[in-house]
Amino acid sequence: MKPSIAKKDIKSFKKTFSKNDKLRITRNALTISNLNDIATNWDAYSRINHDFSTIIKGQLNKVTNQKSSGRCWGFAGLNLMRISVCRKHKLKNFEFSQNYFMFFDKLEKSNYFLENILSTLDESYESRLMGWLLSEPVNDGGQWDMFTNLIEKYGAVPQSVMPESYQSSNSRFMNVLLTRKLREYASILRKDYKTGTKIETLRKNKTDMMCTIYSMLCMFLGTPPEKFDWAFTNKKKKFQRFENITPLSFVENHMGLKLKDKVCLIHCPMSNKKMNELYTVNYLGNVVDGDIIKYANVGINELKKAAIKSLSKNEAVWFGCDVGKWLNYTKGVMDLDIFDYENLFDISFGMNKATRLEYGESVMTHAMLFTGVDIIKDKPKKWRVENSWGDKGGDKGYYLMTDKWFDQYNYEVVVDKKYLPKDILAIFDSEPQTLPPWDPMGSLAK
Repeated sequence: MKPSIAKKDIKSFKKTFSKNDKLRITRNALTISNLNDIATNWDAYSRINHDFSTIIKGQLNKVTNQKSSGRCWGFAGLNLMRISVCRKHKLKNFEFSQNYFMFFDKLEKSNYFLENILSTLDESYESRLMGWLLSEPVNDGGQWDMFTNLIEKYGAVPQSVMPESYQSSNSRFMNVLLTRKLREYASILRKDYKTGTKIETLRKNKTDMMCTIYSMLCMFLGTPPEKFDWAFTNKKKKFQRFENITPLSFVENHMGLKLKDKVCLIHCPMSNKKMNELYTVNYLGNVVDGDIIKYANVGINELKKAAIKSLSKNEAVWFGCDVGKWLNYTKGVMDLDIFDYENLFDISFGMNKATRLEYGESVMTHAMLFTGVDIIKDKPKKWRVENSWGDKGGDKGYYLMTDKWFDQYNYEVVVDKKYLPKDILAIFDSEPQTLPPWDPMGSLAK
């Protein structure tokens, strides 16, 4: 057989297609209509129900909106924190400043990128590592440990203190210009090194570069406050005012949640990874000298048990998944049965979770919060999800994930250590195995 496509093969392909009435009907529909509208499975669609046996108390009704930015991981983390603030002060609603969070994430990522350049000065610009480092030095995405590093170093402020800017809600062109400048700086540092400039001088020059990045961020996002006043009227109509607060003292005195007590469990059944093993990812992070990324790779049921324990104690759960798979955006439903692609195209899709990860079909893309679960006969059937895409989809912005979908496309959950059995907790005391930066577990939630 020749490696090229023969014309006789094309005639055979056409004959096979033309003889199948079902495929021709599908063609007629798809050429004039939306794929997912045609593929929608009515049996699954008609069963959509946003009632849950367990919903955390004190849950806010108003969801947040990350708009045209990839800040889901920060939104999910801040949404987790705001529940605690609202409970403490009996607030009907509250939002942290996602813009303040974004400012320091961009600043730290820029410094992290330039430090990675300084640590790879002998690397060829044609190497896979350099290609990866230069690909997206300052994108919007992140992971849980990156979130806690920022909160620990910079604290947080109410949205009223540093509201959204146009660029924080529409981050594309800000990222383009920051990336352009950072790549230029990378080329300068590497060229100066080749001409004999010492690392001490390069790092001093890097500080001057970071001053420019800071100024760019101020112009894009506004200048972050060092101190501020905060006033509100709570649900009992009581007015309160707090003065001269710092972002760090705001988190310490008004949140009542210890982020450092939370750890990340992943389910990654790839052939090159072991269960009950601790992993980290090389060159993945934002805060230099901050905590490294740590994942305990465990069975999928361990993720579920930990999440259910947390929810039963009224604690929401940060999680990361591949949100775009089998998602009905309008209904806000993640369900393996919601679209019947196989019958529509008369073909089957056979990859399992491990194969999808290994062959680029799936990866963690988005972070949200679990705020409830529906348990029937001691088994979860569906999960309540607080998203950050506004209130248009699902149940006013709250989504539904079936438990079958959880099995296949959910990759990580973040829970308090107290909800883990001793054997899993002990994994975090071991030395982590280091994964290359392009490993699927190095993906960032956006």
